[in-house]
Amino acid sequence: MKGIYVLIIKINTTINPQIGALGEIVFPAGTYAYIGSAQNNIESRIKRHLRKEKHQFWHIDYLLTNPATKIIQVYYLTNDKTYECQTAQMINKHSKPIPNFGCSDCHCNSHLFHADNFTFLKKHLKTLPLTNINP
Repeated sequence: MKGIYVLIIKINTTINPQIGALGEIVFPAGTYAYIGSAQNNIESRIKRHLRKEKHQFWHIDYLLTNPATKIIQVYYLTNDKTYECQTAQMINKHSKPIPNFGCSDCHCNSHLFHADNFTFLKKHLKTLPLTNINP
């Protein structure tokens, strides 16, 4: 199944990891949303994100391997890759973007956002129970 997904990530304490070529970024404790896509097997991509042990390839890998982070919710939509940027633009209206994060292959300003909550996503995307996709 191909589509786009949104990972809702909880960061328990302020961290400042090295994020690949972006360098060190300070992430205050709180809730974040990351938008990604998978053109073949979205379930495998999400399972990969849920694992702490992995090769750090994408920006999100550097963040998710940090012990202070945890994916607490996953939303998805079976659709083509173009909807990934449309979703990022929608979330950008309701939250604070982390500049240049996760968007090196498009013209968005970010694919990672910080906000108090992301409940508005329920109107636009389906919820994927984490129990169905535990690695």
